[in-house]
Amino acid sequence: MKRMFSAMLPAAALLAGCVSLAPDYARPELPVPRQWRGVEAAGEAARGGAQPVSLLDVEWRSFFQDERLRQVIALGLAHNRDLRIALSNIEKARAQYRIQRAEVLPSVGADAGQSVSRSPASVSATGVSAVSRQYSAEVGFSSYELDLFGRIRSLKDEALESYLSTAAAQRSTRLSLMAEIAGDWLTLAADRELLALARETLESQRATLALSEHRHALGVVSGLDLAQVRRSVESARADAARYAAQVEQDRNALELVVGAAVPDALLPDGSAGEPVLLAQIPAGLDSTALLVRPDVVSAEHALKAANADIGAARAAFFPTISLTASGGRISSQLSDLFSGASRSWSFAPGIHIPIFDAGSLRASLDVAHAERDIAVAEYERTLQTAFREVADALSVRASMQERLAAQQALVRASGRAFQLADARYRNGMDSYLDALDAQRSLYEARQGLVSLSLTEASNRVTLYKVLGGGMNMDRQMIITGLGE
Repeated sequence: MKRMFSAMLPAAALLAGCVSLAPDYARPELPVPRQWRGVEAAGEAARGGAQPVSLLDVEWRSFFQDERLRQVIALGLAHNRDLRIALSNIEKARAQYRIQRAEVLPSVGADAGQSVSRSPASVSATGVSAVSRQYSAEVGFSSYELDLFGRIRSLKDEALESYLSTAAAQRSTRLSLMAEIAGDWLTLAADRELLALARETLESQRATLALSEHRHALGVVSGLDLAQVRRSVESARADAARYAAQVEQDRNALELVVGAAVPDALLPDGSAGEPVLLAQIPAGLDSTALLVRPDVVSAEHALKAANADIGAARAAFFPTISLTASGGRISSQLSDLFSGASRSWSFAPGIHIPIFDAGSLRASLDVAHAERDIAVAEYERTLQTAFREVADALSVRASMQERLAAQQALVRASGRAFQLADARYRNGMDSYLDALDAQRSLYEARQGLVSLSLTEASNRVTLYKVLGGGMNMDRQMIITGLGE
């Protein structure tokens, strides 16, 4: 029995997977231009004279250089529910692949049993009722398919590619989560800075109001000027209250996406001029960089899975050979079960040849081809969407440095204009209306600078996300984790 199985199992393994009828896979041509318009200008503006570094080599902890932001992102990676679902889907796909991989080899099992039967006297050859017993112990396998035409192998490849697609989709979810957390954190930082600006303006207006009330009592300032000062105070107070509410909403949004409460120590303090340290975006970007973006990788693995399904559908047209074999002991007496004379074995090969199926197999192959065509279109659409997202981010990036420089110059000019207008008002040379207009212009210019700084920082995060930065995982590492 041992000799029989030692001979049959290697032979079965040798015959299994001899050939694959799946089409040779070829990656579709890029359905997008090789280069983005304006990429050099955007890259030069972002590079600042430094050597370009591929975003694929920048791990997220190096990209997000603010320690508080890094800790908030780590908190989100540990608690976000969408990410937990994605991780569970990976475990499910991994298990499904292992199930399919097990079909390549026969499943060997052991059985032991006893059967008892009674024959009545009316049907017994001796005319006397009889009770017979039979004991058995066998080891074998049943209905093992020899994969001569690669059907099982194609199904295994399909399961592997589906797993790899799910793993890439999880990395895409992870990257999107990090970008969303960073965006919410930066928005909170900007709104806290706007709140601080509103409160600073309110305190300045209150100081001006106190001076104006004193001068009005002396008859130096008119009632109209005093009313305008009071109006500006209330306007600043309303802005401060509005930004205070917005800051609370920003924190709620941040904690929702993180999936847990964010400690105060990890929140941006909103002080004016607070730097948001983010790595620079490199120049010389090429659209081939999109090929390692997680969602593009996921779509390509889905395409490979559809390609493998064609192989399984083609193999269904060919004969299927299955084997059932067992070896063991059979005896009418339990005490004789393991004696030399009780050895038994069986070998039952079978073959199924498709002859007529009313077009079912052809229809299944047509379905597989259609699904492959759909996967190609989805892969190309994913690439086109990725190209547009990068193009949109680069279009913002191209003029960002010039816009920031112009806004900073506007703040300086508005500040100088306000100083002069305020001095003329305090010396009684002009009405408060001129000083109020100058202060409003300065306030709006500073608000614009905060908003533009947020746009610039968010644009870096967006570029990091849409280029799939830091998410290029080696395929062999994933397969090694499967025990391949």
